[in-house]
Amino acid sequence: MKKKILFIVSSADTIGPENRKTGNFLPEVSHPYHEFSEKGYVIDFASVKGGEPPIDGLQLTDDALNVAFLNGKGLADMKKSKKIEEVNVSIYDAIFVTGGLGPMVDMPENEVIQKAIANTYESGKVVGAVCHGPVSFLNVKLKNGSYLINGKTIASFSNEEEFSYAKQDVPFLLETALKERGAKFLSVAPWQANSVADGKLVTGQNPASAKGVAEKMIHLLETY
Repeated sequence: MKKKILFIVSSADTIGPENRKTGNFLPEVSHPYHEFSEKGYVIDFASVKGGEPPIDGLQLTDDALNVAFLNGKGLADMKKSKKIEEVNVSIYDAIFVTGGLGPMVDMPENEVIQKAIANTYESGKVVGAVCHGPVSFLNVKLKNGSYLINGKTIASFSNEEEFSYAKQDVPFLLETALKERGAKFLSVAPWQANSVADGKLVTGQNPASAKGVAEKMIHLLETY
């Protein structure tokens, strides 16, 4: 039986007081998509609003995996994303939340996404996210009332990275918020690869970490 992966992506195309254009950052979609596809996994897309989600980084065509995604089945499937409320999340072996600034807009308070993540995690399945994607974990509570990330080692876009990228646009600093929820935050130098698995919760710091998140998720999916 082929493993089934649900990519949860943002529907937000602007952020901040200046309405900065944003979306889901292309390499943080295309690189994990490639890794999961290479394993023969079935990949479906769900988004907050359904339909065609916005993509940031379309100019990054010097990356072969980006080009392959844009010209292949990946983008075609992403354009047909289902609204998260309409997805039977229980049929998937793993959830992966993509990065980009978009998730900072429409995921922190989305109770449907929170429930999907909590139920998947508490079913013993794998949950992953990269860059700003871990914002989707921020308010996830488990059945015992504790926050999912409390006491967990987590990586995400760091404050140091945000200061030179989008500090004026984001509603809050993700690293700070995750720490306030009890996460053990793990970061490396800005823009360097950093992915970490804490049990079946896998996170990555930035675009360079997207491949590593997928690899760690695959290891868990193939091992357990």
